Amino acid sequence: MTTRRKNPSELRSQQWFSAPGSAGAHKDRRIKQAGFLAEDYKDKPVIAILSTWSDFNTCHAHFPQRIEEVKRGIWQAGGFPAVVPVQSVSESFSRPTSMMYRNFLAMEVEEAIRSHPVDGAVLLGGCDKTTPGLIMGAASAGVPSIFVPAGAMLRGHWRGHTLGTGTSTWIAEADYRAGKLSETEWRDFGQASVRSTGTCNTMGTASTMTSLVDVLGLCLPGASSIPAVDSEHARMASAAGRRIVDMVWEDLKPSDIVTRASLINAVIADMALSGSTNSLIHLIAMARRLGLDLSVDDFAAASETVPVICNLMPAGQYLMEDFHFAGGLRALLSVIKDHLDTGVMTCTGHTLGEEIADVKVWNDDVIRPLDNPIYASGALVVLKGSLAPRGGILKRSAATPELLSHTGPAVVFKNYSDLKARIDDPDLEVTADSMLVLQDAGPIGAPGMPEWGMLPIPKKLLAQGVRDMVRISDARMSGTSFGTCILHVCPESRAGGPLGLVRNGDLIRLDTDARTLDLLVDDAELARRRAAWVVPAPHYTRGYGELFSAHVTQADEGCDFDFLAKQGVTVDPEVH
Repeated sequence: MTTRRKNPSELRSQQWFSAPGSAGAHKDRRIKQAGFLAEDYKDKPVIAILSTWSDFNTCHAHFPQRIEEVKRGIWQAGGFPAVVPVQSVSESFSRPTSMMYRNFLAMEVEEAIRSHPVDGAVLLGGCDKTTPGLIMGAASAGVPSIFVPAGAMLRGHWRGHTLGTGTSTWIAEADYRAGKLSETEWRDFGQASVRSTGTCNTMGTASTMTSLVDVLGLCLPGASSIPAVDSEHARMASAAGRRIVDMVWEDLKPSDIVTRASLINAVIADMALSGSTNSLIHLIAMARRLGLDLSVDDFAAASETVPVICNLMPAGQYLMEDFHFAGGLRALLSVIKDHLDTGVMTCTGHTLGEEIADVKVWNDDVIRPLDNPIYASGALVVLKGSLAPRGGILKRSAATPELLSHTGPAVVFKNYSDLKARIDDPDLEVTADSMLVLQDAGPIGAPGMPEWGMLPIPKKLLAQGVRDMVRISDARMSGTSFGTCILHVCPESRAGGPLGLVRNGDLIRLDTDARTLDLLVDDAELARRRAAWVVPAPHYTRGYGELFSAHVTQADEGCDFDFLAKQGVTVDPEVH
């Protein structure tokens, strides 16, 4: 790729440092207060290192060291690094759910870039919501940006078993609730599953989103699969620091890299990876920030394009370490290259086709050939019907095949508190054929659309050996989860969606082949229920919670804020 390189006078940062009069003089002396010389930052790209590190985001515990390695690369390439901490959005510790704070992070990233003398940004993230939040904010800020993925943690081991973060612990929890594991064994099992810093080592939301950002060309090719504690990860961080300096001189922004073709590539790769259901929400939100069209219908179409060839938990048996040493994302893309637009650009300045040329698969059980897939069709399906007029999502590659076509009576929980109070009641009227329905768990309802969609199996059924049932909600599900769970039912209950009108005993029909989800209740009865329905009282009457509830869009629109989900870059303020 040939581009015109910027002149130093065109650098955004120099509007601060070289501003006439007192404005420039003030910035100049204040940066020198930290011990820097003029030659450190004058006429050089100033690179913000946006870090989502905190002691509560244990997936990012290695970021302080990675920051030093990114800095090294920036200095080597002739740039000036400046660390800017942003919201860490810990998946494990943020309440009521990390999803509420993805948009908060995106706003902070956009404003941190806009309000500082920054020419480009290195985005350090990986834990589930940090990846889309960083990309959304950087896209809206409109400066050259490169993503440094946190990398996955090491595989877990317990009593001869290899453990995958999340997936293995969900299985263990069911066994504990069924009385097959003692509490001590259950806790020891859980601790054995988290051996190091890094994100979940299954193809959960973290690995899915970093992989898809890799497909989009926003990180160094292949960076998404490097284990967090591998020395290769440190070298990648420095290389990203070097590359961002050149990206600033080239003025290569996310909007110059990501196109609709790039997004469709990501959706197709998502199907081959058996990616997290959360990817639909995040990719749609990211696309809209770039002014690009992407909808659930694109996911529905891609689902029939490629089979699942990535043999990773929860759909398969291996983990991210195995994926990396089998060739990683570039190897997987080389297998499905005939289904991709390989002419799209990446942050290296080369095309996707150039970046995956001559890449080989080193373990064809981890990354399968197209004629020997893990699952014959794409991982995710979009269901529509009278219960989900704007769609619901099912990860069929992680579902029980016998339940993919099923009609059964609803067992309804009006909210999560109701679920927790009654799910293990021995008098609960439920059988293995029932459809478990959770209401009021969507973006506004829960609030924040938590990962409650993998409703627990009632204890009395666990004791009978039942390990899966059809479960329906307007919630999300962890990418590490599994089961016949229908998620993101849209519109959500609290927005007046038909899910909020379901009553105990109503028949619901799931037909995955037909892509339908229907509530088998006549229109007249539904009209009576709708007339009697009352909007629940809001969770928040002030603060960020009120802002979130008033402006968050529905799942099929990306759950972004309506005032942010639009193309265009806000004009920089005048420097004072």
